Amino acid sequence: MFNPPVLGFAAASGTGKTSLLTQLIPMLKAQNLQIGIIKHSHHDFEIDHPGKDSFRLRKAGATPVMLVSRYRRAVISELPADADISLTEQLALFPNAGLDLILVEGFRHESYPKIELCRPSLGKPLLYPEDQSIIAIASDHPLSTPPGLPCLDLNDTQAIAKFIIEIFLKRQRD
Repeated sequence: MFNPPVLGFAAASGTGKTSLLTQLIPMLKAQNLQIGIIKHSHHDFEIDHPGKDSFRLRKAGATPVMLVSRYRRAVISELPADADISLTEQLALFPNAGLDLILVEGFRHESYPKIELCRPSLGKPLLYPEDQSIIAIASDHPLSTPPGLPCLDLNDTQAIAKFIIEIFLKRQRD
């Protein structure tokens, strides 16, 4: 497996992945776990702003560009527009020193341990029948899942945190 362990959250857009993660992270941190996040975006994004020196240097052709202050660091690398990005490549570049767990939002079509989020009211098909790397489903309504595939209450963030700590992290250590 990966070191530190990697656990993903996969679902259709609008299911609440980011909302769940913003609630889970403080709970996991309260257990003295150091958490990193990789979020996959299907959209172009800018973390820099026109007119700023780092933006101008990047637009002039420098890549990567590292922007550093006493508070944080950001590395901006340009990728070819037609590049296929993979989670494995991103993990190889991810600064993981001191981390206990890397949480991933997205990369749902790749094979790595994931919790699937489900809101039946959205009418989206479940991923787990086709994705053998799903280790649990978190749903806002009870589901009938196969034996060995836990179904967690999507609205019970404490129970999901407990699952991550007591089941997932323990399984990774064993």
